[in-house]
Amino acid sequence: MLYEIKSGNLSFSADTAGAELHSLKRNGKEYLWQCGDAWKRYAPILFPFICSPGNKTYQADGTVYQMKANHGFARDLEFSFLEQTENSVTFLLESSPETLAQYPYEFSLKVRYTLLPDGVKIENIVRNPGQKPMYFYLGGHPAFNCPLDENTVFTDYYIEYEKPETVSRNISGQDVILVQNQKQIPVTRELFDYDAIILPNPDSKKISLKSKKSEHAVTVEFPDAECIAIWSPEKNNDAAFVCLEPWTSVPVYFDDDQPDLEKKSHARRLNPGQEYCYTYLIHIQ
Repeated sequence: MLYEIKSGNLSFSADTAGAELHSLKRNGKEYLWQCGDAWKRYAPILFPFICSPGNKTYQADGTVYQMKANHGFARDLEFSFLEQTENSVTFLLESSPETLAQYPYEFSLKVRYTLLPDGVKIENIVRNPGQKPMYFYLGGHPAFNCPLDENTVFTDYYIEYEKPETVSRNISGQDVILVQNQKQIPVTRELFDYDAIILPNPDSKKISLKSKKSEHAVTVEFPDAECIAIWSPEKNNDAAFVCLEPWTSVPVYFDDDQPDLEKKSHARRLNPGQEYCYTYLIHIQ
């Protein structure tokens, strides 16, 4: 079921299906990709994995498990509606026989969207109600329209980090530097020929999608993220969007040298009774 929050010239909507953000508008302008044929998502939640381990297989408590889909299961499950206020809506997902068959930890995951004066705040609140520590990865995957204006095109845009960054990617076993100590990366189709651009441990806490030909822009602020990724489908001119993805860490496949989830170096650990809140913010102009 879809829920909408409005205030003044801003609005957002979010669905119990995957607790996924479906719309983010300012003055009637839609900033979020609208789930077209090029990618049938809006802004999925990545939990309990970011990407997938090798062959979607891992170990926990000495038992081998297989995660059925990429990025875990939260994005494909129905959340319960928990609460709606004047400026927020909260959804809840809890462990079930279906999740325990793929992921052997009891959990609750609350997702709260709160309208801001210039966008929306997203809180992902994980709680461990079980009797043993749980391990997980968590991230956002919002897709933003690119171009944002009808009089601009995909290649009129650029990515801007808050601070100068050195960004590289692995191509055929070699690290190739995309930018060195710079803030901006031009958006092109070729930029995504080798999948997502992943930056671990960025100095920046914000990343933006901008154009010199448009007054409209999107900024994702990620105070707690240890990794930021940029993605759009390769060689697909119908994919008129760019994802700005704040993640708790690098993807789970970075830890494939260790099959045991409890020993993967980038997995978050949450002890019984503990709660972890992962927050990021989307600002639009």
